[in-house]
Amino acid sequence: MHTDTERCVRAVQSKDARFDGWFFTAVLTTRIYCRPSCPVVPPKAENMTFYPSAAACQQAGFRACKRCRPDTSPGSPEWNQRADLVARAMRLIADGIVDREGVPGLASRLGYSTRQIERQLLAELGAGPLALARAQRAQTARLLIETTPLPMAEIAFAAGFSSIRTFNDTVREVFALSPSELRTRAPKKGDTTSSPGTPGALTLRLPFRAPLNPDNLFGHLAATAVPGVEEWRDGAYRRTLRLPYGHGIVTLAPNPDHIACRLTLSDLRDLTVAISRCRRMLDLDADPVAIDDQLRTDPVLAPLVDKAPGRRVPRTVDEAEFAVRAVLGQQVSTAAARTHAARLVTAHGEPLNDPEGGLTHLFPSPEALAALDPESLAMPRTRRATFTTLVAQLADGSLNLGVEGDWTQTRARLLALPGFGPWTVDVIAMRALGDPDAFLPTDLGIRKAAQELGLPSTPAALTARAAVWRPWRAYAVQYLWATDSHPINFLPV
Repeated sequence: MHTDTERCVRAVQSKDARFDGWFFTAVLTTRIYCRPSCPVVPPKAENMTFYPSAAACQQAGFRACKRCRPDTSPGSPEWNQRADLVARAMRLIADGIVDREGVPGLASRLGYSTRQIERQLLAELGAGPLALARAQRAQTARLLIETTPLPMAEIAFAAGFSSIRTFNDTVREVFALSPSELRTRAPKKGDTTSSPGTPGALTLRLPFRAPLNPDNLFGHLAATAVPGVEEWRDGAYRRTLRLPYGHGIVTLAPNPDHIACRLTLSDLRDLTVAISRCRRMLDLDADPVAIDDQLRTDPVLAPLVDKAPGRRVPRTVDEAEFAVRAVLGQQVSTAAARTHAARLVTAHGEPLNDPEGGLTHLFPSPEALAALDPESLAMPRTRRATFTTLVAQLADGSLNLGVEGDWTQTRARLLALPGFGPWTVDVIAMRALGDPDAFLPTDLGIRKAAQELGLPSTPAALTARAAVWRPWRAYAVQYLWATDSHPINFLPV
């Protein structure tokens, strides 16, 4: 979008928050870059230039606006609706791969050369993987500086910097303030301070593009919560997190203009990854206006969209965990699926302490599940074979459901597994892989809703009708599910 100068200028002049994260405005006279909705008086059109990423602005010598804080904009929805090389690379960078494994690790996961990845990212985003990761480290550093009392040396290494000098230089260059000055200027608000009672706890805000309807999003997560791993407590969804350097507990609560997020981490180096995974689980980088406008073109869906706009797709923080739970839920009710999962958690999950609630375990890793005795599983023999095949392939790496995966190839590999039918593959594609166009024409709730609305209810006819909803069929599923008054049920494979 940043190449459409006229459209970008209109968005800046109207202070349109819908475009925050889509592009960034760099002001040639002040050498500052802003988000489109910056509250200051817009500069003259001839003094504006536009970039696709904060990293590109920083690389061009612009510093972040202290008023609108463009580095805290919602992420571009492009990376969650595409499965090409650039989108997969951006999802991996957000997940901290460059900080942990370097650019060679990024290239290895994507199956391309480092030169090809550099070329593609530069062409589309104006910055290479190192610059993009550097911008992310700067934002993490700022968050830690402003929300914790940690010493600057600890913040530097927790944010992913290799030295304190690099940390200091980057913060000054990006924000035009030293780390100490950033801390001094930080707002002294109750929702932006760390909790003194819980070591390692952080409280922050997760921004999103309005509107956001929390009903289906948090309702679905609460209805399918696995005891010990997830819970709904005091108006918030809580769950445990398995992270690269340790573990964590997150508490997420909806507010009108943000999601309140409370993180307790065993290692602060996991902060960036934890935030990225929570945003992905809640689908916070979606563009609800574009999605709802497309769905409104169907006169049957239009009243549902108008009644409760901004529905998101409830996703997951752990793709392998969700795939396992999808198999456990085949041909049984939601309550039975939760019971099966809770037994696995108690027997094979890693215990942890939760002083603020009732969470007790991390969900078992694929390696732990691959080592269990299949005869101990209380499920039919055919589903037991499906389960053991899945966890074995997840454990040895022959099946990868990570953010770097190609959606089409991953679907084909899932369909080749015994016991995997279209419903299981599509629900994994929708909620684990993040495919915004995944569809569930065989889902009982979808078929009942379609029948109530006068839509065709056979899978083939429903799929044909759903062509008008593309590329957002996964969001149409959320609106159709909302018409079904029955409890959520997992259906046949």
